[in-house]
Amino acid sequence: MISDCLIVDFRITGDDCPLSEATRLTGTDVTAQPPQIRDDGNVLLQFSTPSADDFADTLDRDDRIRYLHRSQTVDRDNYRCLSKHPCVIHQLISAGLLVDAIEYRDGEALLTGAVVGRDVLTGVMETAGETVGVRLERICRLHEEDDEPVASRWDLTPAQIESVQCALEMNYFSVPREATATDVADEMGISKSAFLERLRRAQDSLFTDLFS
Repeated sequence: MISDCLIVDFRITGDDCPLSEATRLTGTDVTAQPPQIRDDGNVLLQFSTPSADDFADTLDRDDRIRYLHRSQTVDRDNYRCLSKHPCVIHQLISAGLLVDAIEYRDGEALLTGAVVGRDVLTGVMETAGETVGVRLERICRLHEEDDEPVASRWDLTPAQIESVQCALEMNYFSVPREATATDVADEMGISKSAFLERLRRAQDSLFTDLFS
């Protein structure tokens, strides 16, 4: 049995995948689930964004996207679609990366995942080195006792960690509250709804682990 499981973060720039391009064109942040690669060559994409008609219109005009479905809540849009466009993430998955979370912002993707064993890590790194714009930003052991990053302890994405840290620094959680959600979102350069969505997901993960 292999016990050496490593958590890795990759930042991907310059990829021409539909979601990256749509975030660059519209300024909309995307939180995506790992893509499901089908036998017929299509990839099932599931993702959500703050409510934004221009983002939906941009994807709808993209010939690489098929069967785009959009469902709306009060301040959030949930999407499902098929894509036949190959992207860097698919190459990393094929090399052995187990994807946990993907955040798209301003044309870039921040990918959090895991690799089981250093041989698999070597293959993933070699694949990353053969593509344009893939940078390893973090690597750590899963459940490492010493100086373990928050994300590996509590299953938070880098974007969620950034949101919680910024909220703490601006005393968003203090009583009385010294900053509003709009203040924190403006400091981070994202929309209020995107900040609140990240915060809710982070709190759900933290509370589930603490009180399960």
